[in-house]
Amino acid sequence: MKTPPLDGLLVLDMSQFLSGPSAALRLGDLGARVIKVERPETGDICRQLYLTDTDVGGDSTLFHAINRNKESFGADLKDATDRARVFKLIARADVVILNFRPGVAERLGFGYDALREINPRIVHASISGYGEDGPWVDLPGQDLLAQALSGGMWLSGSAGDGPVPFGLSIADMLAGHALMEGILAALIRRGVTGEGAEVQTSLFEAMIDLQFEVLTTHLNDGGRPPRRAEVDNAHAYLAAPYGVYRTADGYLALAMTPLDKLGRLLDMPELGAAAAEPGAAFRDRDAIKRMLSDRLATGGNVQWLKLLRAADVWCAPVLDWPTMLDNEAFRRLDMVQTVLRGDGVAVRTTKTPIRLNGTRTGTGRAAPKVGEHTAALVREFDL
Repeated sequence: MKTPPLDGLLVLDMSQFLSGPSAALRLGDLGARVIKVERPETGDICRQLYLTDTDVGGDSTLFHAINRNKESFGADLKDATDRARVFKLIARADVVILNFRPGVAERLGFGYDALREINPRIVHASISGYGEDGPWVDLPGQDLLAQALSGGMWLSGSAGDGPVPFGLSIADMLAGHALMEGILAALIRRGVTGEGAEVQTSLFEAMIDLQFEVLTTHLNDGGRPPRRAEVDNAHAYLAAPYGVYRTADGYLALAMTPLDKLGRLLDMPELGAAAAEPGAAFRDRDAIKRMLSDRLATGGNVQWLKLLRAADVWCAPVLDWPTMLDNEAFRRLDMVQTVLRGDGVAVRTTKTPIRLNGTRTGTGRAAPKVGEHTAALVREFDL
């Protein structure tokens, strides 16, 4: 596209950590101009939230990953001069994103009712931990805690494992995606009515939405709890052979496949016998998966993939990152880029997963230094 779809939109990212900034990141990738409003000198706390002992240009790799394509405006929201400047920016903005605890934005004067007095067209978007009221409203809105409270930890791992976290900040990322969807819907509505809107979601609601498929089953089958397989579990509600199996030299993911077909391919007549009994694939899931586990351990991934894929069985090797990154299928997608900061700092990171007319949008600009663009923005917007 000659012009990215959100070109001309101004977004103020007043959030920090992961969830709100991830929504702003996606809007920036689609062409919006994103100004990150953060504390002078120290900035977003995420700058010092390290996943490893690696930093790039004085900031964590996590901060760089989540804040590319943004400008930084340093402002102390409790300082009268800085507040006035931020309000002037809000008067010109299309979207403002916050992830304060419930009540904090209103107390600081940045709630929706206050901001629409300044700018009736503003889309006011916010993420909380668990909603704006209720018994959990004062709990820390943190990813692992939202995972724990949502019930999602009880779906991963095998039956004897206890609760298993996702291994990613999945509540933060999903809440950011949900907020972006709401923002885009509000912008479309504004194009029709001329009015802004308040968009709200939470980490907890994002985790509930992630589970909508299996929660719908739970809500309609008498409230029976999900039962994870005892071995090689991959989905608490799906029957054998669905799972991840150890082979002689790695792991193999095996999706939905008729047991009789699998039995013929693997020379396991016992699978054919199980297939002949209605309901056996789930009722005897653990026994069937143990038999499969023993059989697949006798050969390597290449052997099994050649045999199973030739018969159109849905399967895949489990790749680690180095192997995945070196794979031609990954390289063809062109998902890695090097972004640059004004002082020469370079960061290798991913690209947006969205392609428009065959092209990924977004600039090659790295996450900014704290307050890097304050002076220029003061001049541009006469703040």
